[in-house]
Amino acid sequence: ARGAVAVPSLSDPSAPPSGVSCSGCGAEMQCGDSDAPGFVPAEKYRSLLSEGPAGLRGAVCQRCWALAHHGSALRLRLPPDEHRRVVSAALRRPPRHGRGPLLLYVLDVMELPDPVLPQLPALLGPDVPAAGVLVVGNKVDLLPADCRGHLGRLRERVAAACARAGLRGDALVDVRLVSAKTGYGMEGLVSRLQRSWKCAGDVYLLGATNSGKSTLFNTLLRSDYCKSRAPDIIDRATVSPWPGTTLNLLKFPIINPTCDRIFRRQERLKEEATKTEDQLSIEEKKYLNQLKKQGYLVGEVGRTFQQQKSSTEIDFDPDMLSYSMDEDPRDLHPKKHEEREEFTHNEVKDARWCFDTPGIVKEDCLLNLLTEKEIKLVLPSHAIVPRTFILKPGMVLFLAALGRIDYLEGEKPAWFSVLASNLLPVHVTTLSNADTVYEKQAAQEFLKVPMGGEERMKEFPPLVPQDITLKGIGTTEAVADIKLSSAGWVAVTAHAEEELLLRAYTPKGTALVVREPPLLPYISAIKGARIPGTPAYRTKKPPSFVENLRSTGSG
Repeated sequence: ARGAVAVPSLSDPSAPPSGVSCSGCGAEMQCGDSDAPGFVPAEKYRSLLSEGPAGLRGAVCQRCWALAHHGSALRLRLPPDEHRRVVSAALRRPPRHGRGPLLLYVLDVMELPDPVLPQLPALLGPDVPAAGVLVVGNKVDLLPADCRGHLGRLRERVAAACARAGLRGDALVDVRLVSAKTGYGMEGLVSRLQRSWKCAGDVYLLGATNSGKSTLFNTLLRSDYCKSRAPDIIDRATVSPWPGTTLNLLKFPIINPTCDRIFRRQERLKEEATKTEDQLSIEEKKYLNQLKKQGYLVGEVGRTFQQQKSSTEIDFDPDMLSYSMDEDPRDLHPKKHEEREEFTHNEVKDARWCFDTPGIVKEDCLLNLLTEKEIKLVLPSHAIVPRTFILKPGMVLFLAALGRIDYLEGEKPAWFSVLASNLLPVHVTTLSNADTVYEKQAAQEFLKVPMGGEERMKEFPPLVPQDITLKGIGTTEAVADIKLSSAGWVAVTAHAEEELLLRAYTPKGTALVVREPPLLPYISAIKGARIPGTPAYRTKKPPSFVENLRSTGSG
């Protein structure tokens, strides 16, 4: 991967494979090849082995350690075909318990039309005995509500994308909208799974890299969907923006939703729904406020059958890492592991499992060109604040140095609303200055991404143009989104019947998509007053909504 850090490490090709999976990514732990999944430096590997069977179990590989602690990805050889092979082989296993698995397909609603969804029928193939696909539209917390009922419209967009990909009828079990990160919609998803699928067979999580699949796995692990003792035994998947972090199959046992358990769960949910924010503890309020900063839609994921441990971060528990927070990966004297709990034979002999799978790599994706530092700036981690600009013909809008839109021809001004990570700069200039701005400022602080100056731009693909013609439908409703690969998109709003000629650019080899109808058609209404002497409007952040608390009447 580009820009990944190189950590000095010693390999020992003569050491036998461990047969133990990394608790972060699921790859087999080994010290023979530092470029392959599951690598642990030889000294560390031997010291963990010397502690007996529990030594390696629960440890993470060097790559997961680097991701969890530094957000850095070590160089790794894993071709896209290998991702598909692992997923495909898993899905073609003979049905257990006489029934094929349920597939939970996770897509990022901001990435619609999802580039991997059309590949799903081919990945399944006629010989995969799947019982159906439940599609989960994730990351809805990042999108501002442009009008009442925006979630219903988003759900329709996801369902339409499924139909275009050939998923319809009995094959499509349901479409749910959630935020795996803030918990919004997760209790509803658990209830839906327990009501319809019960404990009939295994469940596989599928999805493109960066769809939030591993975060969903981690959230389900801490919910009523998982056997009550399992979260204490099973470590969470590595949650990181770096594409393809789940390398092999991680799993947890699904709880059997008996009538008694469903009744107790419903009682808990009813009781929680009577609470207001004022009745929460100081810790709960602090956590809730943190989630509100991260997303517009927030929910709490509770446990009915076990006392939930308070957690204020969706992240790795450092105690579960093979390397402690202050320990160097090459330290020869690891801290002693505590004795770890294990499942009993009876707990898992007839268990149904929820499997996480490797993220399917998106081709023609901008993220494949970026370093881990750049990816952290490009992928939104907090609620997106829309930025609207009014442009006349002859004006140009830059989204960092990753995308550009030229307004070439039109009779009247038009509105361009940017929906992208709040960390990415937007710059408006004239057509006559645009090329000079890009040449001088690309990879500099002014345009921010890519980063690294002239040397970085020597290897970065040039921007390539695509002409787009749009016809306005009115000053309150966008006609289309121009999606600049995974950098974000620009919703274009123009006067009724007004014809616009635009030229949009993305880096060579990445996908530029004109999305009609737009995802948030009324987004230009979410803006403040015009900033005098500029084409920009003041930004306006809509309030957050908490789903399973009683409203006190305030936003």
